[in-house]
Amino acid sequence: MTASARPSVPRVVICGLGFITSIGNEQSTVAQNLRALRHGFAPIEFIPGCDLPIKIAGTIKDFDTRSPHFADWSWPAARYPFGREVLRSIPPHGLHAFCALDQAIGDARLAPADLKAEDTGLFTASAGSPFLQRHFLNGMHESQGGRLQPLGIVSTIAGTLNFNLAAHHGIRGGVCGFVSACASTAHALGYAHDEIRLGRHQRILVVGAEDLSAESTYSFHGMRVLSRNPDPATASRPFDRARDGFVGTGGACALVIEDAASAQARGAPIYAELIGWGQASDGHHMAVSDPAGQGLARAMRRALAASRLDPADVDYVNAHATSTPAGDRSEALALHAVFTAAGAHPAISSTKALTGHALSMAGAMEAGFCALALREGFIPGQAHLTDPDPVCDDLNLPRQTLDRAPEVVLSNSSGFGGSNVVLALRRWSGSPHGN
Repeated sequence: MTASARPSVPRVVICGLGFITSIGNEQSTVAQNLRALRHGFAPIEFIPGCDLPIKIAGTIKDFDTRSPHFADWSWPAARYPFGREVLRSIPPHGLHAFCALDQAIGDARLAPADLKAEDTGLFTASAGSPFLQRHFLNGMHESQGGRLQPLGIVSTIAGTLNFNLAAHHGIRGGVCGFVSACASTAHALGYAHDEIRLGRHQRILVVGAEDLSAESTYSFHGMRVLSRNPDPATASRPFDRARDGFVGTGGACALVIEDAASAQARGAPIYAELIGWGQASDGHHMAVSDPAGQGLARAMRRALAASRLDPADVDYVNAHATSTPAGDRSEALALHAVFTAAGAHPAISSTKALTGHALSMAGAMEAGFCALALREGFIPGQAHLTDPDPVCDDLNLPRQTLDRAPEVVLSNSSGFGGSNVVLALRRWSGSPHGN
C-alpha cells in the first residue's frame, strides 16, 4: 500500500466542556476566575457542631446536597430540570455530573442520536459516595436488616456515574470506569485518546465528579495531608515554602473527546488537540510519591515522546501539585529532571491553588482548564505563591497570569500507588487528519 493510500489517522480534539467547580459552574465564569486568579474557597463545617481543625474547602456554589435525601437538595433546577427518576439513584456528586455533562453535550452540539450512536462511549471516575453509603448502611444495621435502600448500591459505589449517565443518555459504545485515585480521569482521557486514534470510537464523553463531604474529604485529615490553615487566601499554596497540605473540593467536570473531522462537520467548537499522553508508576509506596519524582518524570518523557515533542516545545505545565510538602517537592524534582536539565523553562503553575484538590476528577478538570487557556490565549499564574520552596529554584513559576497564547501544554496528574499520568495538548490548527 502506498503512503497516499494509507488510511489517515484521526486527530483527537476536545470539543465540549462542562464545569461544576468551586471557581464556577459554567465555562465563562471558570475562564474569568482562572485569568484573575480568584479562588473558590469558603468556610465549611464538615461535621456539624464539632470544632475540627480543617476550616475551609473549595465549595460548590448554588448547590446544596448536604442531605442524604434528594428531595431536600437544591440546585439551579430551572436550568437542570431533573426529576425523581434521575435523582433517586444518584449521589450528590452525581447531580453535579449530570449538570456538567449537560453543559458539555450542549457545548459540543451533540444531538440525542449522536449520544446513542454505537461509536459514542462514556468513561468516568469517582470514588463513589461514602457519605450516602454510611447513611444507608447505618439504616440497615439500626433496623437489623429491615430497612434497605433499593438503589443504595448503584448510588454509592465507584461505578455510579457509569450506571446512571449511560442509562440516562442511552450510551451504546464502550462504558468504563477508572480507579487510579487522583490520576483516574487523566487515565480516562488518555485511553479515550487511544480509542479514537485506533478508530474504535468516534467520540468519548469523559466525566469526573466527587462529593464534598466529611467522609470523602475530611477523612484525609487522618493522613495529615489536609491544610489546617483557616485563611482562604493562603491555605492552598503549591510550591510555597509554608504549604501545609491540600484543600479539598468536589463538583464535576465533563469533556467531549472526539475525532476532529466529526467535530468539525457538526460545527462544534474545538478547544484543543489532545496529541498524546504518557504514564508511569513510581513503584515506591502505596500513598507517598517517590521522593525523587522519577515516576512522574518518566510519564512526562513518555508523553513528550508519544507526541513527538522536545522539552523546549512545551510552553506551560499545569502541575499536579496539591500543596502538600512531600508531593510538591517530588514534582518539582521531576520538572527539573525533564525540563531544567534540558535547558527548557516552560511556565508552570498548579490551579489547585484556586480550586482545591478534586481527587479523581482533578485530571479532567485541569485538562479542561488547559483547553480553555489554549483556546483563549492565556497561562494561569501560580496563585498564592509568596516564598517559593528552594527546591523550585530555576523553575518558571509566574506569580501573575500571562496574557500570551501557549501552543503546547502538559497536564500532570499523580495518584495513590504512584500512578502518574501526563496529557499533552496543543492549540488547534490545520487539517482534521494526521499521519
